Amino acid sequence: MLGIGRRGPLGRPDPGEVGGPCGSGDPEGESAVTTWAAMHQGSVDDRERDAWIVLAGVTGVGPVSFARLVAAFGSAEAVMASARRTGAVAVLVAATGTHDGGSPTLAPAAAAGLVAAAFDGTPWLVPVRRSGVLVLTLADEAYPRRLRLIELPPPVLFLHGDPAALDRDHAVAIVGTRRPTNVGRGTAGQIADAVAGLGATVVSGLALGIDGAAHAAAVRLGAPTVAVIGGGHERLYPSAHRGLARSIADGGGAVVSEFSPDTMPTRGTFPRRNRIISGLADATVVVEAGARSGALTTAAWALEQGRGLHLVPGRLEDPAVAGCLAFLREAGPEARIVSGIPELLDDLDLVGERRTRMPGSGGGRAAAPRQKGLSMEAVLATLGPVERAIAREVAAGRGSVDELVLATGGTGALVLGALTSLEIRGLVLETFGRYRAAGPLASAGAPGPPHPGRERAA
Repeated sequence: MLGIGRRGPLGRPDPGEVGGPCGSGDPEGESAVTTWAAMHQGSVDDRERDAWIVLAGVTGVGPVSFARLVAAFGSAEAVMASARRTGAVAVLVAATGTHDGGSPTLAPAAAAGLVAAAFDGTPWLVPVRRSGVLVLTLADEAYPRRLRLIELPPPVLFLHGDPAALDRDHAVAIVGTRRPTNVGRGTAGQIADAVAGLGATVVSGLALGIDGAAHAAAVRLGAPTVAVIGGGHERLYPSAHRGLARSIADGGGAVVSEFSPDTMPTRGTFPRRNRIISGLADATVVVEAGARSGALTTAAWALEQGRGLHLVPGRLEDPAVAGCLAFLREAGPEARIVSGIPELLDDLDLVGERRTRMPGSGGGRAAAPRQKGLSMEAVLATLGPVERAIAREVAAGRGSVDELVLATGGTGALVLGALTSLEIRGLVLETFGRYRAAGPLASAGAPGPPHPGRERAA
C-alpha cells in the first residue's frame, strides 16, 4: 500500500516509515519504471498487461515495490517468470533493495504472495474480465499525462467510460465534505457548472455531498466528468451513486480506480484515491471541509504535486468550513481563497486571453492572474444562457429594451426578466429607461466572442 503516514501528505515521516511526504522516497525506482514505461509505450501485449494487473494487485506490492521489481527484471512478465523459480522469495525481496544497500521494500510475506500469484493469476484476472473494465498501464499511450507527472503514479488504472476524459486540455478537481450545507452543495454545483461549461473536465471522488453535487452538475450540462473511486468497480461506494456512475460513464466521462474491480473500499484506500483526484487535475477546489475531512488530504496532495489549490472560505463559527479555514492559515500563499466564481475562473486561467496550458499539459503550478480585474468571459460564464446574451449586449452599449430585443431575438418579456435577474446580481443598472453595465460587468474588459465550450453547453 502507498505510505501516507500519520501526519498526512505534508507532514514529516516518522522514523522507519517507508517513503516521504508523497509516499515515495524512492526516486531511483520511480524513474526506472517511468523510463521503462516510456521505452515500451504502446507496445504492451496481452500477456504483459495481465502481468501488470496481477503484480499490481498482490497484497504488499505497492508502487515503490512495483517500480523496483519491474526495473530489476525488465518487465512485469519477467518478474512473474522469476517468481516461478526455486528460491524466488529471497530473490524478489532482494530485488526491491537499493543499489547502495538500502532496505528492501517488499516483505517476505508479500513476496510469497507474489510467488503464489505467479503460478495462478486467475483471482486477479477473472474480476477484470467479469467487470468489463478497460485497463490502462503506465506503458499505454492513453495513460493520462497529468498522472504521469506525480510521484509514483499508479501502475495500473481500471475504468469504465471514455479514457479520453482523463486527458482533456483542462481539468479541475472539486472536492469537499460528505455532509455539506445546502449553501455548500449549491456552491459546488455552480462551480462545476461554470468550469464544465468552459470546456474543462470536472474531477471528483463520487462521494456523497460535495463530490456528488459537482459530478451531477457536469452530467446535467452534458459535459464529461471523471470520478475516482476508493475501491473496485464491483464494490462501488457509495451504492447510492450507482446511477450517477452509470450516467458519468455513458455521458463521455469515466469512473476510474487503481484497485482491482473486486477490491473492497476501506479507510486506507481513500487517502490513496485522493492523490489520483488531485493528480488528474490542473488545480483542486475545496468547497466545504470540516476539521478532519478527507478533502484536506486531496488539498495537501495538490500542493505536493505542484498543482493549484483554491479553498472556499466561510463563517468563522461554521464547523463545515473549519478545515478550509485552518488549511488557509497553514498553507499561506500556496493556497488561494475563492472570493467568487468569476474570480476563480480567472485564477484557473479558463477564460479569455488569460487561458493558457496548465500543469498537466507540461508546466508547473497553475499560473496566477497576470492582470488586475476580472475578464468579461469570467463574469459571463456564471450566468445562464439568456442572461449571458443580454449582459453581453449591455456591455457592448445596447441599453434599451427595444435594442436588446432586436440584438438577441428574444421577446420583450424574456429580455425584461433577464434584466431583472442581472439587476439583482448587481451587474446592470437602469437609469431613465436605459440599462448600463455595473459592478463586475462594468469593470471587466470588452466582451469577446462567445466561448465555444460554454455556448455549446447552453
